Amino acid sequence: MMTTSRRAPLSGAPRFRLVALAAAPLLAFAVGCGGGDDGGGKDDRVASVPETSGKKSGGSDGKAAGSDSGSGGKAAGSGDRTGKSAFFDAQMTYVRCMRTKAGLKDYPDPKLSGHLDFGKIEKLVDPKGGGEEYKGGKNGVCKDELLAAMDAEPERDQQQDYESMLAHAKCMRDKGVSLFRNPTMADGNAQPGGEPDPASPKIDTKSPAYKEAREACAAKLLDGLDGMQ
Repeated sequence: MMTTSRRAPLSGAPRFRLVALAAAPLLAFAVGCGGGDDGGGKDDRVASVPETSGKKSGGSDGKAAGSDSGSGGKAAGSGDRTGKSAFFDAQMTYVRCMRTKAGLKDYPDPKLSGHLDFGKIEKLVDPKGGGEEYKGGKNGVCKDELLAAMDAEPERDQQQDYESMLAHAKCMRDKGVSLFRNPTMADGNAQPGGEPDPASPKIDTKSPAYKEAREACAAKLLDGLDGMQ
């Protein structure tokens, strides 16, 4: 049976933003490659939020994943219209906050799936800033709205996410980014790959070769994973 679980949505960011986010005192997303030598680092949403705040495999009520129906659990794209609608609405609330309280008037609408559009968000990033555009604005002014959007994300099929990120990692290596690391599975949750050493990055994400590879391999990632690795 495929494992389904909810993981932090793409309010996280691509690999090259990992160090900046991890250093932030208020919000520290593990959205690059995870940490540790075994590649199975935690995928923490926010430094101050306990792991149990997100639904992992089996759920907080003790039920096994997929036990609610014979179809095998609630996966991304499973037709859960209520969940997707709530997710989109929560993301819109976050977006409106980013436009007003955070002062980013051009912050883009989420996609119809509810996931943030990181291709457009990247264009708003201040290269001299600390990545506030990805983590709730300066001083976390929209932190509550961001966490609410995370909590509203429908559960994802972790096996499918893993296979998608694995295909993307292989594509990146095939396109010349030889150090790009594979994703891993930890406790039934897919952990992103990418940069092998987030504390001391080895991959030049600003190089033309990297950018070309990223563009060529973008289609390998499922919706909602475009900022995960």
